[in-house]
Amino acid sequence: MADGFEDCGPDCDSVRAAAFLDIPGQGHLPPLTRLEKYAFSDNVFNRQVIARGLLDIFRDFSNDEGDFLTVMAMAIRLSEDAEPTVRTELMEQIPPIAIFLQENRSNFPLVLSEYLIPVVVRYLTDPNDQVRKSSQEVLLILLEQDLIFQHDIENKVCPILLALSAPDSDDDCKAEAVSVICRLASLLSKSTVERLLLPRFCELCGDGKLFQVRKVCATNFGDICHAVGQEATEKFLIPKFFELCSDNVWGMRKACAECFMAVSYNTSPEGRRTKLSPLFIRLISDPCRWVRQAAFQSLGPFISTFANPSRAGLCIREDGSLSIRPPAQGAASGSACGSPTAGSCGSASTACSTKPVPMEPHATMDGPPTEASDVLRVRNSCDGPRENPLEESVLAGAGLARLSPEANAFLKCPDVNSLPLHSLPGSGSPACLGRPEDVFSDFLYWRAPLPDISGDLELLLGEAGPQDVGGGRPGPVHSGRVARSEIQKVLDSLQEHMMGDPDVQAQVQVLSAALSAAQLDSVDEPERKATEGPNEASGSGPSAADRQPAPPASAPHRERSTASVSRSTNPGEPCSGTRDLAETEEQRRDPTPLEENRSKLQDVIPQPLLDEYVSMTDPARAQSVDTDIAKHCAYSLPGVALTLGRQNWHCLKDTYETLASDVQWKVRRTLAFSIHELAVILGDQLTAADLVPIFNGFLKDLDEVRIGVLKHLYDFLKLLHEDKRREYLYQLQEFVVTDNSRNWRFRYELAEQLILILELYHPSDVYDYLMHIALKLCADKVSEVRWISFRLVVAILQKFYSNSESALGLNFINELIVRFRHCSKWVGRQAFAFICQAVVSEECIPVDQFVEHLLPSLVSLASDPVPNVRVLLAKALRQTLLEKAYFRNAGHPHLEVVEETVLALQSDRDQDVSFFATLEPKRRNLTATTALGKRG
Repeated sequence: MADGFEDCGPDCDSVRAAAFLDIPGQGHLPPLTRLEKYAFSDNVFNRQVIARGLLDIFRDFSNDEGDFLTVMAMAIRLSEDAEPTVRTELMEQIPPIAIFLQENRSNFPLVLSEYLIPVVVRYLTDPNDQVRKSSQEVLLILLEQDLIFQHDIENKVCPILLALSAPDSDDDCKAEAVSVICRLASLLSKSTVERLLLPRFCELCGDGKLFQVRKVCATNFGDICHAVGQEATEKFLIPKFFELCSDNVWGMRKACAECFMAVSYNTSPEGRRTKLSPLFIRLISDPCRWVRQAAFQSLGPFISTFANPSRAGLCIREDGSLSIRPPAQGAASGSACGSPTAGSCGSASTACSTKPVPMEPHATMDGPPTEASDVLRVRNSCDGPRENPLEESVLAGAGLARLSPEANAFLKCPDVNSLPLHSLPGSGSPACLGRPEDVFSDFLYWRAPLPDISGDLELLLGEAGPQDVGGGRPGPVHSGRVARSEIQKVLDSLQEHMMGDPDVQAQVQVLSAALSAAQLDSVDEPERKATEGPNEASGSGPSAADRQPAPPASAPHRERSTASVSRSTNPGEPCSGTRDLAETEEQRRDPTPLEENRSKLQDVIPQPLLDEYVSMTDPARAQSVDTDIAKHCAYSLPGVALTLGRQNWHCLKDTYETLASDVQWKVRRTLAFSIHELAVILGDQLTAADLVPIFNGFLKDLDEVRIGVLKHLYDFLKLLHEDKRREYLYQLQEFVVTDNSRNWRFRYELAEQLILILELYHPSDVYDYLMHIALKLCADKVSEVRWISFRLVVAILQKFYSNSESALGLNFINELIVRFRHCSKWVGRQAFAFICQAVVSEECIPVDQFVEHLLPSLVSLASDPVPNVRVLLAKALRQTLLEKAYFRNAGHPHLEVVEETVLALQSDRDQDVSFFATLEPKRRNLTATTALGKRG
């Protein structure tokens, strides 16, 4: 025992360390002397035990400051031990010792800084690998726990890391130092990282000697960008990132592709669009397959960094769930439009684009025309704050009122009460005034040719144009520009806010036709006359063919004309009537390719990124890049859809349908798990049109796919209209049947979802459909499914009585009595006792109804021959029923019957039954304990 202890396991280390102070036969030695003797024993095991129990030794000697400092000095000497295992054991004890010193900082304010931090820093250069790694981990733990002073970080920790990462340092130490620097950056302040570590990191990114160093830099590049912020990222790090993305080693480029999202997140929108997007396209087309694979996996996350909540109309809560952006938020902040789907109007980085989005008609426009009762919704303009948006909108619409009845109809809104919630205008939106008979009628529009509006245009141009000095007639060229600007202003107001309504794209066609006519008015005007005076300009108007547009006879024709006008009204491009006419002739010759191309156009993200993302469903990509590329595409599709917004859903619709029909079940499973989130992004109209058919297909798919739909069944159904939701009542029964009967968790999940779904349906629907599913689940072979189903039964009863449907509730109670109380199997009778206990506990039905209809059948279980049934009865009566105030009243007519039953159960021959019949409820015990505590 003089030189060592018998090993009794790692849990005995502190016991053995404390035993050094009380070794028999050593009583003549003081405790510190005995500790020092064994701390520097020739036996390595003794020194290891002292190192492991150092925290307990510090606590034993913490009462005396002198003894404590003596122990600390002894620990410092022990840190110089020649045995690496001793140094490693000592290093692992530093974090708990540091926490102990932190808690007793008033007694030992500088012990950690003066004694332990130098040991940790010295071990960073230890020749033993294990000791160095331990010191690195300890350093990061101390920083995470905020146990190191800022002064020690800047003057002790950072200098040694910079020295280890110097160009002339050891290769192994340099690679480890780079890793520590990268992990350290996320724990230090922004100013410290930018001032001390950022220059060295930029230098290491170009290290030409060791590719391992560059690899560590590339892997942690996103963390460094996040640590220093956007300004330093664009100034110092982006050039280095370009170099790493062009590195000769493919592993470097692969690491850059994997962290591309983090780098993009810390870059300005302009830099993201103009610099990072072309760079990412290079990575996607990299000659190395592994680089391409990593790039395609990061494509969806990279696209998500372009998201603008004010444009998408959705925001993400703190819990990670999607939420519709409230209209008042944008109006209050002054930086976003009032409409949930409006774009931001504040800073230049998130300003609303005035470039019209190329329009795509709704998917159902190829069929029968929309009904005349369809309501037109006009969104508020997003041109920025105005002094009087109402007055300006009315003035802008006044000039267009005389164009045609159809065009005038677009400036009037239906009754606000008939609009869906997401389309209600915000506080900054222009008022929508008009009579019901002035609302747009698609019957009149689609079945009658457009009238000749040339006269109205001339009148409009004449009133809008400025008069010359001599009082002559207005100049046609300048007047046309003013008219076009007025038309363009209202057209932008409509186009910018079509996000929630795919069919509203056709609503702007009349205004687009009017704008096109106004632009074609200047076709015959020479370009040189644009700079001449108004009186010198020619007043020739458009030809009859240009003034009289043909009636839109088919949906493809409407699509082509709308897309053409939308593109021609781009404020950033010169208006050329000749170019529009040429494009029209080209469309007539070969319309299909143009339609396909325009269906993928948008202005939210760079178009090449979207083209590459859509191509991920191409089977050729799976052969040349990754067999799981379709799964990655499906995984990131909700984020891409959120970024593009519902107004650009047509860009992803075909891709989503392709993924939904993929032969790999894991691709369909990924979509099934996220279809409820996509429904929130798209809104009720697009969900009903495009997602419901796919949802119906998933319901009939494999169990691996159906479970994704089932887990979020309530979240999806609540987004549908009531009439559409009722269609799924019968289909819910199909979930009871599974491919594998042993897959009981599937049925368990169904019961949990049905508890939530009850609130979506009328009590009569619950009685006709969901009640039968619940009863079937209550008879499941697996007990876990039965117990959750009993709670479903209780929720159904609560649904009936909370909606004043006592007749349905009484019928259900009678069904429960027949199925469970009089069941031939004891499991059914036990279930009846549990259901009655849950009914009383949840108070889901009136007490008088329970006493009249359920209590007699419940009490009759006292004579049941199976003890398990009587045990549940004892719990229901003793711990639940008698605890209710209604039954504690002495004058209750049924109290005597219940108490007699409880007394009979207390003397039951089965010990478990008598135990639970006698056991006091926990709540009563807790109340008694609390009362005793207050008295004391």
